[in-house]
Amino acid sequence: MRLWLKDSERRPDPAPVKTDDRKAMLVGITLWLVALAVLLVLLPQLTAAGMAWWLWTGIAGIALGLIGLLYTHYRHR
Repeated sequence: MRLWLKDSERRPDPAPVKTDDRKAMLVGITLWLVALAVLLVLLPQLTAAGMAWWLWTGIAGIALGLIGLLYTHYRHR
């Protein structure tokens, strides 16, 4: 096995695969929404245990997912 090939010996690069990353972003945002709903239900127990910051983790996940969705929508156009 050789690590370096001459340009004349290389095969052409494959064509890029067309994907719709927006669907993956929507699935991720939906999962963060479900996690946030569960955290809101368990908020009294989380507050008593000193873990109320988990709520902000869910909010940050949704916010970053929306930013990613906007970016992929812009890139898709």
